[in-house]
Amino acid sequence: MISKHILLAVSGGIAAYKAAELVRLLRKQAFDVRVVMTKSAQAFISPLTFQALSGHPVGTQLLDENQEHVMGHINLARWADSVLVAPATANCIAKFSHGLSDDLVSTLVLAATCPVFVAPAMNQAMWNKAVTQENVTRLNRDGFRFIGPATGEQACGEIGYGRMAEPPVICETLSQFFSREEGELSGKKVLISAGPTREPIDPVRFITNRSSGKMGFALAEAAIEAGAIVTLVSGPVALAPPLNCRIINVESAAQMHEAVIAVAPGSDVYIGAAAVADYSPNANQPEKIKKNETTLILELFKTRDILADVAAFQEQRPFTVGFAAETHDLERYAKDKLAKKNLDMIAANWVGKDQGGFDRDQNALQVYWKGGEKHLEMTDKSQLARQLIKLIAEKMNEKNTT
Repeated sequence: MISKHILLAVSGGIAAYKAAELVRLLRKQAFDVRVVMTKSAQAFISPLTFQALSGHPVGTQLLDENQEHVMGHINLARWADSVLVAPATANCIAKFSHGLSDDLVSTLVLAATCPVFVAPAMNQAMWNKAVTQENVTRLNRDGFRFIGPATGEQACGEIGYGRMAEPPVICETLSQFFSREEGELSGKKVLISAGPTREPIDPVRFITNRSSGKMGFALAEAAIEAGAIVTLVSGPVALAPPLNCRIINVESAAQMHEAVIAVAPGSDVYIGAAAVADYSPNANQPEKIKKNETTLILELFKTRDILADVAAFQEQRPFTVGFAAETHDLERYAKDKLAKKNLDMIAANWVGKDQGGFDRDQNALQVYWKGGEKHLEMTDKSQLARQLIKLIAEKMNEKNTT
């Protein structure tokens, strides 16, 4: 892999000490690393440390005459193949979200035209605050890529999400991103369905579910990073479409079935991550139903099974991966679905418990295939997606060589 330029932005938090190890690991992977720091970051670790580890001067001020003579902040932003903010405090994330640029780090991030990776690090209560999550959502929509946060004991003694992802995890994420041309799915055509469906009752009402589409979209990103040519069939979601992929927007289960069946024959992999409605109203009323009666009876009919239909292809059958969201008996239902629908793999997760799933940024998966299984620990969905994509590639290659 050709050496890439990483601009590491270090903000003020106790996790700043981890950034030193991160520089060492990135350089070991042949990345050319330059470091910039906020004023508060310098209270935790010296710029001299990063200068010694990176082999480059460290940027600390927006209008430093000496540094500006060597390289202006715009030139530095253009030099980078990727900007990595680690650790990224709640304050930094808020600045990025609102386009503020009152120091060197925020100015460089605003000026960057390359991919920006963010490794959050903060107290668990700060991470869980609605305003922080709104900022994260906005940045996700703008194309920022989040690594972590991880969960565990924090410096303050509290436990929860907010720990900065460990340096090896961050380093591996960047390595995978830049090695997409050598990725596990290089040149493979991957079809992914994501999000909920909406089954109309009348012109203003529909039946749907709590799926946000985050897992499916994360899988699309991970497949792209792995070198795949991705088509994403998405139900109604509030997410920005991943870059470098074809997206087909649908609403109903019938529309999703039609779109998937049309693309699947030319695909190497199909991942059915969408939460497709099992039942749909028998008749879509042409006018709004009035609240006249005490009760309302809806007749529902079973929708077509997209996963089973793809898995039943006699020719050009893609490696077919299903999802199972369960509230109880997860293993039994997942294995039953794997067998009955003749899938190559199924990824099962709990819902209805405080264990990730719908409307969450984190999840854990229990993955089953014929003759094997693997547990993927609770982590953010982007990291989980990368792990699942890697596993899919491994098992698909095993199947193709037997």
